[in-house]
Amino acid sequence: MHSTRTPRSPSRTLVAATGLVAALALTATACGGGDDDTAGGSGSGATATVTGGGGDSGDGKVRLPAGVADKLKRHGIDVDDWAEGGWRDWGKDKWLSAAKDFVNPMIEGLWKPERMKSAKEADKTVTAKDAAADQGVSDPAPEPVEAVAEKTPYHENAAPVGKVFFDSPEGSMVCSGTVIKDVNHPGKSDLVWTAGHCVHAGSGGGWYRNIAFVPAYNDLGESEAQLRNATSAEIAPYGNWWADWASTSKEWIAGGSETGGAGAAYDYAVLHVTPEQGSKSLEETVGGALDVDFSAPSASEVASMGAWGYPAAPPYNGLKMFKCLDRPGRLSLSPALPTMYRIGCTMTGGSSGGGWFRVVGGRTKLVSNTSIGPSDNTWLAGPQLGAEAEAIYRNMSRTYGGR
Repeated sequence: MHSTRTPRSPSRTLVAATGLVAALALTATACGGGDDDTAGGSGSGATATVTGGGGDSGDGKVRLPAGVADKLKRHGIDVDDWAEGGWRDWGKDKWLSAAKDFVNPMIEGLWKPERMKSAKEADKTVTAKDAAADQGVSDPAPEPVEAVAEKTPYHENAAPVGKVFFDSPEGSMVCSGTVIKDVNHPGKSDLVWTAGHCVHAGSGGGWYRNIAFVPAYNDLGESEAQLRNATSAEIAPYGNWWADWASTSKEWIAGGSETGGAGAAYDYAVLHVTPEQGSKSLEETVGGALDVDFSAPSASEVASMGAWGYPAAPPYNGLKMFKCLDRPGRLSLSPALPTMYRIGCTMTGGSSGGGWFRVVGGRTKLVSNTSIGPSDNTWLAGPQLGAEAEAIYRNMSRTYGGR
């Protein structure tokens, strides 16, 4: 029998930040603006409401920011059809790919607990050949680090991590993401950091649909049996947050592939989200957010990095949050691309997009995100976040933040 829970007090999240610093510290001692090429979405925050079938959700509402209906129509997509399940139509001529064409109308009630649990991992498995492409600037592959289950409740023991859900041509999919601070809206951020491949398919593909973020998913870390008849409050204690704008790198859009490809070194994304219910910002609701470190430190300068996420491929089932702590090394996929960070970690698909954290001056900051890993799940690699990533972030904050 399951009891419903109300969202946790924001003040209690301060405990999580302290615990995270301690975890990373222990490991350390033991061993310009963007443009339409990078930002999706445009228009004002005004909304129009269309009532229609919400697919799996039964009747639902699609809230359309001003201009979105026109954008759908320009691509031959009827608004009423979309509301009645037209978002399932993945014909190539209807798959919006360009950065400026991002649309993600809210369908209230679509992401119910059972639909979330059925979502498959968004995996980016790199081949052995790709991983060894240029060992001249790659460090030896790290020893596997066994992922450790995060302490519960997550909102007290971990950074503000959650799950990113979306629909793809293959069905419902899941990644991980982190609530980050908004430099232009302190204390009231609605920004989430994740991987580019969790929002856009890359070269030859387009934007995924019905993208939503669920912070502190399954906050108490309950088992599959315990969650069999779980309520939305148990699965999503802070509610569902829909991406009304998304930005990823132009390099990911142009060169990303099923194995990461040339876009892997730029496999990051920022979401601006809005609550399905309520009016407070995401940061106010969950009680915290992390700064992003855009200094792109070399791997040799960092004693320890931690990766957090919700691995969903076997032997994991996507219900619980895990973490790995390790000293990072370098991974080079091509001499023409920036090196990526690589750590030993047994987390599998579903952890994609999850934040990598390090301690800077006693404060925990997001420094990367999970992008690719090998088929034997012995390590993970994530992009360096430098000037290009910061430009995307600042453009998102300046243009869409606070709406």
